[in-house]
Amino acid sequence: MTPKSAAAAARATVYGYPRQGKGRELKKAIEGYWKGRVDADALRTTATELRRTNWQQLTDAGIHEVPTGDFSYYDHVLDTSVMVGAIPERHRTAVELHALDGYFAMARGTQDVAPLEMTKWFDTNYHYLVPELGPDTVFTTNSTKQVAELKEALALGLTARPVLVGPVTYLLLAKPAPGVSADFDPLTLLDRLLPVYAEVLADLRAAGAEWVQLDEPALVQDRTPAELNATTRTYRDLGALTDRPKLLVASYFDRLGEALPVLAKAPVEGLALDFTESAAANLDDLAAVGGLPGKRLIAGVVNGRNVWVNDLTKSLATLGTLLGLAGRVDVAASCSLLHVPLDAAAERDIEPQILRWLAFARQKTAEIVTLAKGLAQGTDTIAAELAANRADLASRAGSALTRDPAVRARAAAVTDTDTRRSRPYDERTTAQRAHLGLPPLPTTTIGSFPQTAELRTARADLRARRIDTAGYEERIKAEIGEVISFQEKTGLDVLVHGEPERNDMVQYFAEQLTGYLATQHGWVQSYGTRYVRPPILAGDLSRPEPMTVRWTTYAQSLTSRPVKGMLTGPVTMLAWSFVRDDQPLGDTARQVALALRDEVNDLEAAGTSVIQVDEPALRETLPLRAADREAYLAWATEAFRLTTAGVRPETQVHTHMCYAEFGDIVQAIDDLDADVISLEAARSHMQVARELAEHGYPREAGPGVYDIHSPRVPSTAEAAALLRKGLEAIPAERLWVNPDCGLKTRGWPETRASLENLVAAARTVREELAGS
Repeated sequence: MTPKSAAAAARATVYGYPRQGKGRELKKAIEGYWKGRVDADALRTTATELRRTNWQQLTDAGIHEVPTGDFSYYDHVLDTSVMVGAIPERHRTAVELHALDGYFAMARGTQDVAPLEMTKWFDTNYHYLVPELGPDTVFTTNSTKQVAELKEALALGLTARPVLVGPVTYLLLAKPAPGVSADFDPLTLLDRLLPVYAEVLADLRAAGAEWVQLDEPALVQDRTPAELNATTRTYRDLGALTDRPKLLVASYFDRLGEALPVLAKAPVEGLALDFTESAAANLDDLAAVGGLPGKRLIAGVVNGRNVWVNDLTKSLATLGTLLGLAGRVDVAASCSLLHVPLDAAAERDIEPQILRWLAFARQKTAEIVTLAKGLAQGTDTIAAELAANRADLASRAGSALTRDPAVRARAAAVTDTDTRRSRPYDERTTAQRAHLGLPPLPTTTIGSFPQTAELRTARADLRARRIDTAGYEERIKAEIGEVISFQEKTGLDVLVHGEPERNDMVQYFAEQLTGYLATQHGWVQSYGTRYVRPPILAGDLSRPEPMTVRWTTYAQSLTSRPVKGMLTGPVTMLAWSFVRDDQPLGDTARQVALALRDEVNDLEAAGTSVIQVDEPALRETLPLRAADREAYLAWATEAFRLTTAGVRPETQVHTHMCYAEFGDIVQAIDDLDADVISLEAARSHMQVARELAEHGYPREAGPGVYDIHSPRVPSTAEAAALLRKGLEAIPAERLWVNPDCGLKTRGWPETRASLENLVAAARTVREELAGS
């Protein structure tokens, strides 16, 4: 196909779409099912209606080929485990008795059975359920979900393309099952897995699929020769199948690099590449391998992970270059639109001119369709759209919101001294222990306590003016009083105020900082039924006034035990926001750090002796390619130290991280120079404690003993067993006892029981240490 005919054939498509619905109907239906208010049939009906609505929105917008299989009750990687029969033995009976309940048990656990481990999906804030595999794993085919959803779309008269997690990525995301040697490599199961994928492909072809998309984002990371050889074998074997649809192998989040020649030569009919991340490198790499003659290329030129309007002229130039490198060029977002909110038009509180700078899933869909039309029919056919787009880009670039000379001058004046504590850790810890007087194995929580219906109602009442500010604050005071009283009675050593006034750990601060925009309906899935509204960082950032001091000091006035001040760190503020794309991330991080530094210093001045600055996103934001990591970690750790370095030696600085693979960043954790770090460890069986020990981490650490992402209550014996495992890696004088994460999403009954057991476990192990 010539470049001219390739352009004429250009079509618009997407890889995935937000699952939740306009009013988060899926979340409500699933949580209703868990509570027994919604039966299975009603839940399935809601899911069917949401899929139909999504496909209809895409089709009405001009999308030529809709995705199927991307919809999930909880997580698409978990769906893949079900598809290939990789059900952990402890969950097998539950799945056989009731598939839906067994599915949710794998995701959330039950009182008797632990869930699958959960961690971050590459460098996003989406969490997936980690497959558990071992040398005895037997894969079996279950393509029911994939076939049924394809048939739903085809019955509506739509052109549909099933989307599956590719076999190589699936195995690379997996971990050895409990009891299996840590040296076991799940990729050794490839020859067992490929026949199952062959059967799924045959089933989808029989159901009417012309194309099937196999997502292989793991191939944008640095891969070993053995992993590349496995990729070669995978797509040689799948491509050689006769009973299959056409195969489209998709990658995103970065450049394919050394995996591109492997896939370009593979007997598959198409590739999908990300031309927003490392776009120039992907273009160069594609040209270097001779392009994709005779094959379909889906070009991801619209950023599927951020919310700024696309530069249509720039994207058209990229698409024009690609026309000479493939047999057919189609247009898409860079990845699934799962990672952005549904519709910017629903936002009524953002100034209309600023709203035109933003593109959520529906607006990105329109951009994709516009680009495909311009590519196929010529730019004259989209002249009005191009002119409006240029005006929107110019409006944003010239806005006073984006630049504050005072903020920029302060950031430019930062020196290395500003990022260093005044005393080394050995001297600080002596001063802190004398000041705080804590027992061995001190107990604490991560920060938040359950956000009850009463608290959410209070916030809604305040917004609707059913109560005034004074009435709202009385409710907050009452909640803080209950939280402090419970912690004292339970016997926790370092308390928190419970964060009842906070809607979200990033949004709460963003709403009080200049430069941020807040949304009302910008929900994005984090995991399962947990949705967040990432704020939008649009301009230079500063802190007009204290944000947390009042409620922290009020809580401290109710107790003689130390109450932690709780802040969200600069890297996490960026990672869990839609961050500006018009300056380097490191520059933005420094601005955030300076604003937070002011808050830290004000907390200390108000008498707060323990201050926690959470950085759960430090590992999440780690670049996928090793060559890019040193520069990132340099500015990320500097930003944390800039936030915290101004306090006195006796003020104890904590940080917290959760649900990520920490082994890659242990040196960076050390470089933060925090006095205490708490980390997720319950689901991973204290893996992070071992990683800290292997590194020689010299400071205090609290690997979690209570998995807060599950409704199950850990027993005293279970928590004590995890503590003993932690003590194998971390000396008792440096080990803290805490949950994995904040308790915001949990209910009070399970929270009370779990924390009582946690404190009892700490006492048990203290007695064992005293008697040894």
